[in-house]
Amino acid sequence: METQQDVMIRRKLVNVYTPPAQPGFLGPDHTARAVIHTSFAESDPFILLMDDVLDKKGGEPVGGPHPHAGFETVTLILEGELGDGDHRMKAGDFQMMTAGSGIVHTETIDRKTRMRLLQLWLNLPKKDRWTAPRVQDVTVETVPRVSEPGLEIRLYSGSFAGISSPVQNHVPVIIADIQLQSGVSTIQQLPASFKTFMYVIAGSVEVEGKPLKENQVGWLDTFSGDALSDLQLTAGESGGRVILYAGQPQHDPIVSYGPFIGDTESDIKGLYQAFRQGKMGHVSVLPENQTFRY
Repeated sequence: METQQDVMIRRKLVNVYTPPAQPGFLGPDHTARAVIHTSFAESDPFILLMDDVLDKKGGEPVGGPHPHAGFETVTLILEGELGDGDHRMKAGDFQMMTAGSGIVHTETIDRKTRMRLLQLWLNLPKKDRWTAPRVQDVTVETVPRVSEPGLEIRLYSGSFAGISSPVQNHVPVIIADIQLQSGVSTIQQLPASFKTFMYVIAGSVEVEGKPLKENQVGWLDTFSGDALSDLQLTAGESGGRVILYAGQPQHDPIVSYGPFIGDTESDIKGLYQAFRQGKMGHVSVLPENQTFRY
């Protein structure tokens, strides 16, 4: 008799939607899509994901320094460049910034430019909420990848498709950029219990016969236990490029306010007080043992 261990779980799409493009906070040249529309209880460990496009026509500075605490920001550059000096990022580069106990970073853009980036807010486990800040950078040249006829997978976090990322995780999370040429299929494994969604950057794909088109988000079904599951993707006529996010839920409620995540409202008040008192250091002065470049 077959058991659950003998029958591989095949993941299916259970929620598909198209986040609308809306005006962004950086002015008329900025459009943003809120990729995660569900409540945190349904998206855990993912808090939010923004797809930001900035087509800046002039040199007037936008952005600036701002704090974060209690979670991790995870940034993938899809087009253009962001930042300066050691923290300059270009298309295909990736950064995981663990805000933890609190950190200030600066994202000032003061020149004509066009860029597109995905920035995820990833929850920290309750035990690691106030961990020491750190920054991990992966460049497009060094990202682990699988290259096969009609298929390329860039793996930025976790283990997937037979390769592993050097990025250190507080929450087990897989982040992969999957690009398929027209009609190509691939089957890859991931933990069945991981909350998983895909965001289509270009073209289209099918998951178990259900289509997922450009600018659409597709959440997969989730299962309990430690089993692995199969994810089958088939590219549409013009090929397909999807960003895959899969993470282990933490099952701890959070309080979110402004740039901070906490366990209680008093946590949030304390973080604002610490920031006003100048107790949060800037990312540019982190010690070497808290900055990693792979």
